[in-house]
Amino acid sequence: MKFECRNFGAPDLPRRGLTASSAPLEIPLVDIEADLVISDNGRVVWSEEAFAAAELAYGLVRRLHLADRVRGDFTFDSSYDETGAVRIVATDEGWRVGSAFAADAQSSPVPWKSLVPDLLTFIEDVRVGVGTLGVSPDLVPGF
Repeated sequence: MKFECRNFGAPDLPRRGLTASSAPLEIPLVDIEADLVISDNGRVVWSEEAFAAAELAYGLVRRLHLADRVRGDFTFDSSYDETGAVRIVATDEGWRVGSAFAADAQSSPVPWKSLVPDLLTFIEDVRVGVGTLGVSPDLVPGF
Protein backbone atom coordinates (compact mmCIF):
# COMPACT_ATOMS: atom_id res chain seq x y z
CA MET A 1 0.00 0.00 0.00
CA LYS A 2 1.34 3.41 -0.87
CA PHE A 3 0.04 6.88 -0.13
CA GLU A 4 1.96 9.46 -2.18
CA CYS A 5 1.73 13.24 -2.13
CA ARG A 6 3.32 15.58 -4.65
CA ASN A 7 3.11 19.28 -5.43
CA PHE A 8 2.41 20.67 -1.98
CA GLY A 9 0.85 24.10 -1.94
CA ALA A 10 -1.56 26.36 -0.12
CA PRO A 11 -3.19 28.36 -2.93
CA ASP A 12 -6.17 29.53 -0.85
CA LEU A 13 -4.06 31.31 1.76
CA PRO A 14 -3.38 34.45 -0.35
CA ARG A 15 -7.12 34.77 -0.98
CA ARG A 16 -7.50 34.94 2.79
CA GLY A 17 -4.71 37.53 2.98
CA LEU A 18 -2.42 35.05 4.75
CA THR A 19 0.85 33.28 4.15
CA ALA A 20 1.69 29.73 5.17
CA SER A 21 3.91 31.00 7.97
CA SER A 22 1.52 33.70 9.27
CA ALA A 23 -1.77 31.80 9.27
CA PRO A 24 -3.30 30.42 12.49
CA LEU A 25 -2.61 26.69 12.66
CA GLU A 26 -6.16 25.56 11.94
CA ILE A 27 -6.17 27.29 8.56
CA PRO A 28 -3.08 25.63 6.99
CA LEU A 29 -4.31 22.29 8.28
CA VAL A 30 -7.25 22.57 5.89
CA ASP A 31 -5.63 24.68 3.18
CA ILE A 32 -2.41 22.74 2.57
CA GLU A 33 -3.02 20.58 -0.46
CA ALA A 34 -1.07 18.06 -2.48
CA ASP A 35 -1.76 15.68 -5.32
CA LEU A 36 -2.63 12.39 -3.62
CA VAL A 37 -2.22 8.93 -5.14
CA ILE A 38 -3.18 5.80 -3.22
CA SER A 39 -1.87 2.65 -4.86
CA ASP A 40 -1.74 -1.05 -4.12
CA ASN A 41 1.19 -2.93 -5.66
CA GLY A 42 1.44 -0.37 -8.47
CA ARG A 43 -2.31 -0.27 -9.17
CA VAL A 44 -3.91 3.12 -8.51
CA VAL A 45 -6.79 2.76 -6.08
CA TRP A 46 -7.67 6.45 -6.05
CA SER A 47 -6.04 9.77 -6.88
CA GLU A 48 -7.02 13.38 -6.45
CA GLU A 49 -5.29 16.64 -7.28
CA ALA A 50 -5.17 19.42 -4.69
CA PHE A 51 -6.25 17.12 -1.86
CA ALA A 52 -6.29 18.26 1.80
CA ALA A 53 -3.16 16.22 2.58
CA ALA A 54 -2.27 17.84 5.90
CA GLU A 55 -5.77 17.34 7.22
CA LEU A 56 -5.76 13.69 6.13
CA ALA A 57 -2.39 13.08 7.81
CA TYR A 58 -3.65 14.78 10.98
CA GLY A 59 -6.72 12.53 11.00
CA LEU A 60 -4.58 9.44 10.50
CA VAL A 61 -2.31 10.39 13.41
CA ARG A 62 -5.35 10.72 15.64
CA ARG A 63 -6.63 7.32 14.49
CA LEU A 64 -3.28 5.63 15.03
CA HIS A 65 -3.21 6.84 18.63
CA LEU A 66 -6.41 4.95 19.44
CA ALA A 67 -6.14 1.60 21.16
CA ASP A 68 -6.67 -1.43 18.91
CA ARG A 69 -9.92 -2.35 20.63
CA VAL A 70 -11.34 1.14 20.01
CA ARG A 71 -10.17 1.49 16.42
CA GLY A 72 -12.84 1.08 13.80
CA ASP A 73 -13.22 2.08 10.21
CA PHE A 74 -11.64 5.38 9.19
CA THR A 75 -13.42 7.81 6.92
CA PHE A 76 -11.96 11.13 5.88
CA ASP A 77 -14.47 13.74 4.82
CA SER A 78 -12.94 17.22 4.92
CA SER A 79 -14.86 19.61 2.69
CA TYR A 80 -16.38 16.94 0.47
CA ASP A 81 -20.14 16.60 0.33
CA GLU A 82 -19.90 12.81 0.34
CA THR A 83 -18.57 10.84 3.30
CA GLY A 84 -15.39 8.83 2.80
CA ALA A 85 -13.09 10.64 0.39
CA VAL A 86 -10.53 8.24 1.88
CA ARG A 87 -11.72 5.14 3.68
CA ILE A 88 -9.87 2.45 5.58
CA VAL A 89 -12.34 -0.31 6.31
CA ALA A 90 -12.03 -3.55 8.27
CA THR A 91 -13.19 -6.67 6.46
CA ASP A 92 -13.02 -10.35 7.37
CA GLU A 93 -9.93 -10.64 5.14
CA GLY A 94 -8.13 -7.55 6.50
CA TRP A 95 -8.11 -3.78 6.06
CA ARG A 96 -9.01 -2.25 2.68
CA VAL A 97 -8.29 1.28 1.53
CA GLY A 98 -10.44 3.09 -0.98
CA SER A 99 -12.63 6.10 -1.63
CA ALA A 100 -16.34 6.77 -1.91
CA PHE A 101 -15.48 8.48 -5.20
CA ALA A 102 -14.11 5.25 -6.68
CA ALA A 103 -16.40 2.66 -5.14
CA ASP A 104 -15.24 -0.10 -7.48
CA ALA A 105 -11.58 0.41 -6.64
CA GLN A 106 -10.14 -0.63 -3.31
CA SER A 107 -6.92 -2.14 -2.11
CA SER A 108 -6.31 -5.77 -1.45
CA PRO A 109 -6.99 -6.66 2.18
CA VAL A 110 -3.96 -6.34 4.46
CA PRO A 111 -3.38 -6.91 8.17
CA TRP A 112 -3.39 -3.75 10.28
CA LYS A 113 0.25 -4.33 11.24
CA SER A 114 1.33 -4.15 7.60
CA LEU A 115 -0.81 -1.06 6.87
CA VAL A 116 0.53 1.02 9.76
CA PRO A 117 4.08 1.48 8.34
CA ASP A 118 2.57 2.77 5.08
CA LEU A 119 0.43 5.25 6.99
CA LEU A 120 3.41 6.39 9.05
CA THR A 121 5.46 6.94 5.89
CA PHE A 122 2.64 9.04 4.44
CA ILE A 123 2.37 11.09 7.64
CA GLU A 124 6.10 11.78 7.64
CA ASP A 125 6.05 12.70 3.93
CA VAL A 126 3.26 15.20 4.63
CA ARG A 127 5.20 16.64 7.57
CA VAL A 128 8.16 17.21 5.24
CA GLY A 129 5.88 18.75 2.57
CA VAL A 130 4.31 21.06 5.14
CA GLY A 131 7.79 22.18 6.17
CA THR A 132 8.69 23.11 2.59
CA LEU A 133 5.86 25.66 2.67
CA GLY A 134 7.29 27.46 5.69
CA VAL A 135 4.85 25.93 8.16
CA SER A 136 6.05 23.99 11.18
CA PRO A 137 5.92 20.25 10.45
CA ASP A 138 4.37 19.94 13.92
CA LEU A 139 1.12 21.12 12.32
CA VAL A 140 0.80 17.38 11.73
CA PRO A 141 1.99 15.66 14.90
CA GLY A 142 4.62 12.98 14.54
CA PHE A 143 3.93 9.48 15.64
